[in-house]
Amino acid sequence: MNTDKLPITVIVPVRNEEKNLPNMLSLLAEFDEVIVVDSHSTDKTPEIVKSFGYQLVEFEWNGHFPKKRNWTLRNVPIRNEWVFFVDADEYMTPDFMKGLREAFRDTKDNVGYWIYYTNYFMGKLLKHGDPIHKLALFKKSAGEYERIDAEEDDKNWGYAGIELHEQPVLDGPVGVIRGRVDHKENRGLEAYIRKHNEFSTWEAIRFVKNTRESEGLTFQQKVKYSLLDSLWLSRLYYIYIYFFKLGFLDGQAGYVYAQLKKQYFFTIKAKIDELKKRSKN
Repeated sequence: MNTDKLPITVIVPVRNEEKNLPNMLSLLAEFDEVIVVDSHSTDKTPEIVKSFGYQLVEFEWNGHFPKKRNWTLRNVPIRNEWVFFVDADEYMTPDFMKGLREAFRDTKDNVGYWIYYTNYFMGKLLKHGDPIHKLALFKKSAGEYERIDAEEDDKNWGYAGIELHEQPVLDGPVGVIRGRVDHKENRGLEAYIRKHNEFSTWEAIRFVKNTRESEGLTFQQKVKYSLLDSLWLSRLYYIYIYFFKLGFLDGQAGYVYAQLKKQYFFTIKAKIDELKKRSKN
């Protein structure tokens, strides 16, 4: 390990990310190890990874636990205790890297860190609204992503092979990194809406499964699932991010973003109701 580099292994789950990877991978030079886990891309993703000299691992989901991130933690040799899961459209900033180095000079006994993200939408930086944050940096010995077993419907859509909105379940205190990572949604509205449609299917399936097997749910999960099954969530979330969080100050991009998030939660609720009716029949 190079002592000048951060003792962190960056893990990048990808599939067909030739547009994002060249710029994104160029910003990872300060990390000790980078592993790209690919789901058999059909574009130039493998060639781009190899041109940077980073390790490329192929993953094929068999329809069962573990999915991509947990599979990597369990099966791929990782030389650092700390792992950092980064998507291909997430870009390290100087401010974030400074905060990251400060955190690793600290003597706190944290086993993980929340990462906050700036959000670019329709080519514009959204300065307001609800900030994206994920528990993406943690010690591999402290835990792994929560287990969501697949069902038949879950096997038939594009994102089933990767943990989506699951967070790692960690044993120990968690901190926050100062500075933000840039999240740049640059594939256009058609891809964004298509992704929301797929994500809403996943959320609905997860809701029905977890509420049916509710004994192991955390308090936060119980609160989330009670909200997802509410007719009011989509409207309340729109009011929250557009008015209370000043999303209207971001102009047209802020308005479209808030409306699409409202539609996203409305779609989840509609699909939950459909699954409930299907199970009764």
